[in-house]
Amino acid sequence: MTEPHALPPLPERRLEILWYLVANDGRYPWDAKWKRKVDFRYVQAWAKSIDVNGFYGTLLATQPTSGMDPWITAASLVPTTERLKFLIAVHPSVYTPTSLAKLATTLDQNSGGRLILNIVSGHTGLEAAGVHLKHEERYEHTDEFLTVYRAIMRGERVDFDGKHLTIRGAEAAFLSLQQPYPPLWFGGASPIARDVAAKHIDNYLTWGEPPAETAELIADVRARAAAHGRSIRFGIRLNLIVRDTDEQAWAAAQDMLDHTDDSVIARTQATSTKQESVGQARQLAFHNGVKPRFAQELEVYPNVWSGFGLIRGGPGIALVGSPESVAARIREYHALGIDSFIVSGNPLLEETYRFGEQVMPLLPVTHDDPGPLRPAGYTRPPVSATASSSPTPLAVAG
Repeated sequence: MTEPHALPPLPERRLEILWYLVANDGRYPWDAKWKRKVDFRYVQAWAKSIDVNGFYGTLLATQPTSGMDPWITAASLVPTTERLKFLIAVHPSVYTPTSLAKLATTLDQNSGGRLILNIVSGHTGLEAAGVHLKHEERYEHTDEFLTVYRAIMRGERVDFDGKHLTIRGAEAAFLSLQQPYPPLWFGGASPIARDVAAKHIDNYLTWGEPPAETAELIADVRARAAAHGRSIRFGIRLNLIVRDTDEQAWAAAQDMLDHTDDSVIARTQATSTKQESVGQARQLAFHNGVKPRFAQELEVYPNVWSGFGLIRGGPGIALVGSPESVAARIREYHALGIDSFIVSGNPLLEETYRFGEQVMPLLPVTHDDPGPLRPAGYTRPPVSATASSSPTPLAVAG
């Protein structure tokens, strides 16, 4: 048994909790026998449960060629929700800066400023979309893409010559409600990914790791951002197994492993080991692809469990425990510098209520959104109404 921990004091920063929303749900959704039918009526109920339980927003995660289209899904959910933010996953290599600007300005205006973009440069699914950039090239492309996109969203007219992009006369027809643009979130553990984040991103996301490793990552990215004269916020992606007591939570983790066929683990590990992702390699190191007899053998820190990494690719760390224990871990990560928590539990629909009712009251979650953090004194440039009064094109070196 892991004893509940005393709740540490919190820093004077807002804390945001976001929930997962994907076209895949059920008690054990990695097993076809346990998958639910996820149609739009189900998604509506799901989004409403996220909204009413006080979450800051929801991550609409997707692959470039599979899953729900996040833009259409978010737009469809705007009328049925009141406050939650839509964090939309965007793979820059399947967009152009101008096409993304058009989508972002439209949805941000139509949702009343509820859009956040999660910039994804990982390679999963890109080959099926016709994109064959190597690891370093993807981040070089993302750097150029965000240079152009941010200028367009600031109301500038852009000419750009780079290694991957050549653009002439790009500009937005109108601007987003959030100034200068909806916040940019981003994850990537490699050195080049951290450099891109330091240069462009508002909120750097990491997959769950024990607090010591998380603190090292925060310090490194914060220093890289400071070298660009910028400050940056931090978020983390975590799975959850919350029950009334720690013993019940670990029993649920054991039940999850016991209901997972070895073939599922073998297939997941075979796929994960082929990834170019530095973050994925860091996740694999916590379990080495070996299913233990007892779930708690994979506890890498009190109430921090690496077992999800056996079953699914991507973020493989979970917080396992009672509401008090899980809240204590969240507060510990927050004290390190993490402000945004993207969390999920299975089934995703029901677990929004468990977390909302049992864990959320133990956290000083911010409900009043002060808006995205921007440099002091920022003034939004005007956008011309006619071509004759257009500002001089911005020539940006690649």
